[in-house]
Amino acid sequence: MDSGLRVVYTDGACSGNPGPGGWAWAMSPSGDRRDSGGERMTTNQRMELVAVLSALRTLGGDPGPIEVVSDSNYVVKCFNEKWWEGWLRRGWRNSQREPVANRDLWEPLIQMVRDRGDVTFRWVKGHSGDPMNDLVDALAVAAIQHVR
Repeated sequence: MDSGLRVVYTDGACSGNPGPGGWAWAMSPSGDRRDSGGERMTTNQRMELVAVLSALRTLGGDPGPIEVVSDSNYVVKCFNEKWWEGWLRRGWRNSQREPVANRDLWEPLIQMVRDRGDVTFRWVKGHSGDPMNDLVDALAVAAIQHVR
């Protein structure tokens, strides 16, 4: 592993979908560097994206590669399977030729990842005992209580 690699865990949560939602991120291994927040009416997918956006906006100015660890296939597959390239080719349409959901969040996120060139994504199974994934899940769920 590259000693300069920064690993950040992200998560989103929603009480009802749509409903009140929360997001969180935390740096591994200690989780001391973190942030969370929420919205009154949102979706789980949007909160997953906001968590990653917030982490990259905060950490993006620091040097060194970043690995985003998420239990969201929506986020991880977009980058690892390059869904975003098709969206751009098709004018922000998905493979069914429908408008890409959450484009307002995807556009700045994809641009940030492309501009940096050193952000990678790794999927982790949610609720599987990974301490950092459990931490960001708890922070995201707690953030919901502050927006109700």
